[in-house]
Amino acid sequence: MAKKNLNNAKIAKKDEFYTQLTDIERELQHYWQHFRDKVVLCNCDDPYESNFFKYFALRFNQLGLKKLICTCYNGSPVQGNELMIDFGDFDDEPKKIAYKVEITEVKDLNGDGAVDLSDVQYLLKNDKNVLSTLRTGDFRDPECIELLKQADIVVTNPPFSLFREYIGQLMKYEKKFLIVGHQNAITYKEVFPLIKDNKVWLGYGFKGGAAHFFSPYEDIAKAADHKKDMIRVSGVNWFTNLEIPKRNEELDLVCRYSPEEYPKYDNYDAIDVGKTADIPCDYAGAMGVPITFLDKYNPEQFDIIKFRKGDDEKDLRVNGKCPYFRILIRNKHPQKI
Repeated sequence: MAKKNLNNAKIAKKDEFYTQLTDIERELQHYWQHFRDKVVLCNCDDPYESNFFKYFALRFNQLGLKKLICTCYNGSPVQGNELMIDFGDFDDEPKKIAYKVEITEVKDLNGDGAVDLSDVQYLLKNDKNVLSTLRTGDFRDPECIELLKQADIVVTNPPFSLFREYIGQLMKYEKKFLIVGHQNAITYKEVFPLIKDNKVWLGYGFKGGAAHFFSPYEDIAKAADHKKDMIRVSGVNWFTNLEIPKRNEELDLVCRYSPEEYPKYDNYDAIDVGKTADIPCDYAGAMGVPITFLDKYNPEQFDIIKFRKGDDEKDLRVNGKCPYFRILIRNKHPQKI
């Protein structure tokens, strides 16, 4: 049901799902060393609603940020709803227009002895240099591209329907990033080569490989296990080009090759491996593995050869049947028999 809801959302371009603070905290704990003295851009995030803004604003001093920039596009369906951050009665909040917030310091402005959300609220209300309007707020707008050029690291949950274009822009401007995307993005012709060439990789991921997102769309948030105002989406990943310890963790291989258990493809000299856990430790040739393998991919342990296609440029086949999307890999250090 959740998959159907997501597909319906993409067709209608209703793909704005807002990330929970707990999911952001769980992932970002592995990246703190990257943020000191950096400009962070959240360019798909209404500062009044986004948990990405909340996360970085509250940890501005802990992370040692140089600047935080958040932007909202014109006509965001959650603008003015206080979906994520309850600022209470805030008459100065812009309504249904594009704007940006730029923060260069967060102080104990209300004098209560702590830096917390109330200080961020006070800052937004009283410092007129912090908030300004934008023409559209669209990440493709030249005005927003100028903000991107300022940024060292981009962290956000971009619209899934625009993921190809979004990540392409990040690569064009050579930006470091940590962004949310669907697992199927791995299969895009614009994305897989980046993964193959070790320019992009997967982060630590969402608990259970699925996420509950806040959703402003009543007509699609109907999954059987949905929480109030939320929708469950399976196969969600964090995509990044920031170095993390996970990239150096070696996959423990316990299976051994046998022709009976690992059939060869009809149209490529490689064996089919149905599960990542079943990769044989002693096979030196090419192997087709599920795309979920990338969650365990260590470039020091494996080479990525190609995606999905055989020598005839048709989908890989075993006895005339096509298994679900496969990535062809090779073990760099197979055990000797």
